[in-house]
Amino acid sequence: MIRVDGRTLRCADVADAAAAQGPLVLDVSISALRAARKAWELAEELSARRIVYGRTTGVGANKDDAVPAGDTAHGLRLLRSHAGGSGEPMPPGHVRAMMLIRLNQLVAGRSGIHPDLIAALADALRTGSLPLVHRLGAIGTGDLAPLAETALALAGERAWLRGGIPPVPVQAGDALAFMSSNAATLAEASLAALELDTLTRASHAVVALTYIALDGNPEAYATPVHEARPHPGQIACAAEIRRLLGMEGTPAPGRRIQDPFGLRAFPQVQGPALDAVHYLRDVLAVEINAGTENPMISTVHGDAYHHAHFHTAYVSTALDQARATVHQVAELSAARLGDLVEPEFTGLRPFLAAGPAGSSGVMILEYVAHDALAELRQAALPMTLGTAVVSRGLEDHASFSTQAARAATAACAAYRQLLACELVAAVRALRMRQAELVDLPARDAFERAGAVLEPSTDDRPLTEDIAAAAAVLDDLARI
Repeated sequence: MIRVDGRTLRCADVADAAAAQGPLVLDVSISALRAARKAWELAEELSARRIVYGRTTGVGANKDDAVPAGDTAHGLRLLRSHAGGSGEPMPPGHVRAMMLIRLNQLVAGRSGIHPDLIAALADALRTGSLPLVHRLGAIGTGDLAPLAETALALAGERAWLRGGIPPVPVQAGDALAFMSSNAATLAEASLAALELDTLTRASHAVVALTYIALDGNPEAYATPVHEARPHPGQIACAAEIRRLLGMEGTPAPGRRIQDPFGLRAFPQVQGPALDAVHYLRDVLAVEINAGTENPMISTVHGDAYHHAHFHTAYVSTALDQARATVHQVAELSAARLGDLVEPEFTGLRPFLAAGPAGSSGVMILEYVAHDALAELRQAALPMTLGTAVVSRGLEDHASFSTQAARAATAACAAYRQLLACELVAAVRALRMRQAELVDLPARDAFERAGAVLEPSTDDRPLTEDIAAAAAVLDDLARI
């Protein structure tokens, strides 16, 4: 059951909604619904005696165009004109996550939307009904097109991709109140943030196995080292590696006085990524429970406030930072993979080959890894360096958080492939060395990965090995 009260929705709830294949079980707060009704009543009252953007006026550069009193079709016209999404259909999980976030924001009671539309959105989620929503149509200043398409489905004017509910009427003030949100962007960002969290946690286990395969030097992870420069993520990373490897007291020195950066600098590079993902999740926890509608209807103050909460600079900059830091960690994974195929570091044959002379072993893994790294590098480019001037110059800045979220999704997919390549090589190296791992968390990681990876060291396609390694990373993140 997912609690919907406008205050306590979590990114994990969003992920649960996205993963669901049918109806959602919702616990919608009765008190929140009462507050939403009071906001609607106040919005109706205010619209009768003063100018309220989007209710008694047009939107964007049409802000000074007064809507005639009694023009009940104003809301539907706004939705129809803004439901111009394009491109591929949004994935079903993404749509469900968007709908849940929007429902939660609406019950926060600051939109002034009619309670029937809130109830209809909840019914759609409870019945597993999905509107047809297109991917393109937002630049980080409100997901106008996706939400307009959703609202028109609730109104009975657009087809449902799956299921459907009885149509509800749309009042003049409902259109902007429903569209004034970045729920679709926040849905994708939340899913990407959780995936980045999973992959960064799994990377500790992968690095621990590579460390064992390469006879790493434990000094780089020693507590005194990281107490001397106590960044939170760096300290957490070093502590996690010590836990996985059972480093207590003063461990025995490694084979080398200093390891390559892939091992030695891992805490210093992983630390910023851990901090960035943590910050991203904090930002999203605020956003998915925020009242972002412009204008904001405040029952506490009895007034409507025009503002710019639709602008998502917090989200776009947090996503840019997360992708950039994860890219640096991914570069270290590619570097460690290069060490794993080097006899000087493993004491094994080049490319971990085991067949006749000239066998290629896992040579291809480096090519796959660097291909994935190139895709991640492209996805890591900052979206916040761009802007847009639209609506006849009135809206003269954009955060591009929507594009930053899409790039985060791409970065996750690439990083998962890269870590999978390193894991395949690390497990093979440990098998070839016949390493006897003591009863430590790292051994659990080795056994879980080994259970899904083909033990044969013959030259053969490694496609299935990479896919299996990519899938087992979720398990490694929980060790």
